[in-house]
Amino acid sequence: MNLKERFLRNSLLYTEDQNLIGDLWSEIEKKYTEKGRHYHNLEHLENMFSELDAVKDEIENFPVISFSVFYHDIIYDATSKSNEEKSAEFAAIRLKKLNVDSHFIQKISEQIIATKSHHLSEDSDTNYLLDADLSILGKDSEVYFDYTKKIRKEYSIYPDLFYKPGRKKVLKHFLEQKDIFKTPIFKEKYEDITRKNIQMEIDGLLSCIY
Repeated sequence: MNLKERFLRNSLLYTEDQNLIGDLWSEIEKKYTEKGRHYHNLEHLENMFSELDAVKDEIENFPVISFSVFYHDIIYDATSKSNEEKSAEFAAIRLKKLNVDSHFIQKISEQIIATKSHHLSEDSDTNYLLDADLSILGKDSEVYFDYTKKIRKEYSIYPDLFYKPGRKKVLKHFLEQKDIFKTPIFKEKYEDITRKNIQMEIDGLLSCIY
């Protein structure tokens, strides 16, 4: 199922207005294909859904988490520190148009904002969203290296003098966490390789490979 079909099916749970759904999908597609989105694009969403599909039986509310995936990076500016909050606000306005229940909109907003800090949540679905968002970190070294190049392009506005220390700080933050992944399934699948990949990147930053 492609992203457009996913969004259509998800939205039809709340409204029959296919023109509205089509307009909202076009908006999502336009946002995620903006110039400068080398990683935080539609492919990222596809990868997240692939991961979540594999654990669908573990997820309490798949329509809610699906909207969270679609809107979690809808606003993306590498120079901003409020992308998640802005994305949550953006999502709430659109989901209200779709007649999504207010308590679901609140949950989606909370899930989107949770992707900012990636802290363990008391909500299981939120933890699955966070793990799917970070799953790229646990891929094989070739995929991971490609990911790091895309991230660097998104931050191309910053010279290495500023980018490398900032990137190392983010990576070390992950390594300092007791568990990078919050759910048992993702932890078993990706935790060890993620730590190796992150350390590899840190070493590469120090030796100018990255």
